[in-house]
Amino acid sequence: MSTGAHPDRGDPAAEGSDEVVAALASGQQTTWFRHDLPPSADVLAAIDVDSRVMDAAAERFARFAPWFAETFPEVPDGIIESPLVAASGARDHLGARLGARLPGRLWLKRDDALPVSGSIKARGGFHEVLEFAEAVAAAAGFDTADADVYSSGAFRAIARDRTVIVGSTGNLGLSIGILAAALGFACTVHMSADAREWKKEKLRTHGVEVIEHEGDFVAAVAAGRTAAASDPSAHFVDDEDSVSLFAGYSVAALRLRDQLAAAAVTVDADHPLVVYLPCGIGGGPGGVTFGLKRIFGDSVHCVFVEPAHAPAMFLGVRTGLHSGIAVQDIGLSGATIADGLAVARPSRFIGPRIGPLISGFASVDDEVIRAGVGVLADAEGIAVEPSATAGLSVPWRATTVDAPWPMGETTTHLVWLTGGAMVPRSERDHYLAAARAVPEDIARPWR
Repeated sequence: MSTGAHPDRGDPAAEGSDEVVAALASGQQTTWFRHDLPPSADVLAAIDVDSRVMDAAAERFARFAPWFAETFPEVPDGIIESPLVAASGARDHLGARLGARLPGRLWLKRDDALPVSGSIKARGGFHEVLEFAEAVAAAAGFDTADADVYSSGAFRAIARDRTVIVGSTGNLGLSIGILAAALGFACTVHMSADAREWKKEKLRTHGVEVIEHEGDFVAAVAAGRTAAASDPSAHFVDDEDSVSLFAGYSVAALRLRDQLAAAAVTVDADHPLVVYLPCGIGGGPGGVTFGLKRIFGDSVHCVFVEPAHAPAMFLGVRTGLHSGIAVQDIGLSGATIADGLAVARPSRFIGPRIGPLISGFASVDDEVIRAGVGVLADAEGIAVEPSATAGLSVPWRATTVDAPWPMGETTTHLVWLTGGAMVPRSERDHYLAAARAVPEDIARPWR
């Protein structure tokens, strides 16, 4: 389903008459492509986000590159980045499976292969921990621009008395925990009920305290916030409202610009770039969208993709209620096999600011997400966790639904992957077996 109609924003009574919200409430795969967005430059000029945060975050990553190179052998140049790869195999496989040819090229941004902590959450999580480390170093009188400081015994003696706290479904917790521990900080990660057991164990092997909760992501974040409030030595990473996370995520756009240029991919009005971003609470895709819009303006179109039973950002933006509405309010469970996207209530930071920059939303059935694991394995030799495949089939929706970008041979479709490289082999085998059990035509109901 797709429509350009809008309910009266912010009016809960309008939800019942909105066919898109009704489709979401039924749990069916739903599409909303937006044709009425204001110019990107006008939105960026109006939102209360400093336009310099992306560049400042990139500079911070550059300052810490020598430390990363020293601390993590898998990052010899100290730059945390993932490859951009063409995906003609997946394009052909999905075209045959979905019964439609996709005009233009298909690419994958492989955040599943990000070093140290492989997921889209890594840049944001790393950036906030690094910013906190600089603040601690500055308060102690160290030269914060000297990367050697952060490996010194003097810094670590101070860091061990400071605690980093975060609530997570898994991937943000991994990035925060691994980096905080590497810098010598104590770290506590509050994990929601849907977090995978291997992620908890991975954190524990790094000396991170993991506190498990029976509730969902929102409950885990709330518990972390409460714990931090009672500890003056703690720094709370607020995935619902963090500018530092947002800034770190946005740096991906700078790296992608250079990768596209190296691959001779043109992005302009005649060569649009459409980016399909997996969305949980919204911070990761929101930061990436901010960065991409700063660089490419109206030549880039960002589509947020969420599980059909946890379309939190989709619902928040569509109703105009943002974090004032949760998926349970329309009868959905918020449960999904895509544990990294299992969020019932969207970020209160992203929706109001970045919403006017998002060209579309799509919700995807769990069976389609599950099937995507097999598609990437068979067509591209890539092993991922289910969350990573959320956007894989969505480019084909624009072949049957009026999209706000040209659907031609000059269009570049980029599906952003998340977690995968750190998944244990036994878990990968389980994901792949489940993927191959999905019927071949399972992805077609929306066509």
